[in-house]
Amino acid sequence: MAASKEGAGPSTHRIAEARDAMKTVKEISDLLNTGLDEETLKVCVQLLEAGVNPEALAAVVRELRRETAALREAEEASR
Repeated sequence: MAASKEGAGPSTHRIAEARDAMKTVKEISDLLNTGLDEETLKVCVQLLEAGVNPEALAAVVRELRRETAALREAEEASR
């Protein structure tokens, strides 16, 4: 039988809050059409929580996208 939120311990409550927060982050990401999947968003949130500069992280994500697109184009051109 599953425990209710009222009877759940503090760690269970924190886990539920973290899941809700990630769900909200994913919804915002989708609304903004970032194209980031849940795993990538989790990594980004962890990096931000660790103190990474948000602007620097955004720049890295943009650069990785550019590089990925260039690799895909090169791969398609070689076919």
